[in-house]
Amino acid sequence: MQEEHSEKVACGCEITHEDWEMIICRCEEVTRGAIINAINHGATTVEEIKRETRAGMGLCQSKTCFRAIQKILSDVTGQPIANITPYTSRPPVRPMSVQELASLVDQEVEN
Repeated sequence: MQEEHSEKVACGCEITHEDWEMIICRCEEVTRGAIINAINHGATTVEEIKRETRAGMGLCQSKTCFRAIQKILSDVTGQPIANITPYTSRPPVRPMSVQELASLVDQEVEN
């Protein structure tokens, strides 16, 4: 029989130790347990989970983990997945014009 994690889950779900330690966000190495802890401590949106755990802040910018985070949030809080909105996207630090981007392609072709 598999051991259950000692921390209670808000939804009363039975979660094995292996599930608790499962990496959800590979870029930031955030586990399912860390996400559930964030929810147990008051995180009710993907944005709040992101702030609490850094899940979704890695190189992929949540392209690989968003759906898993959304599913965990739905399971623990009972919210329908359709009601869980994605995090706020942020534009690049410094906007670039199309002309600047095109000049980069021209430079690559010349080299």
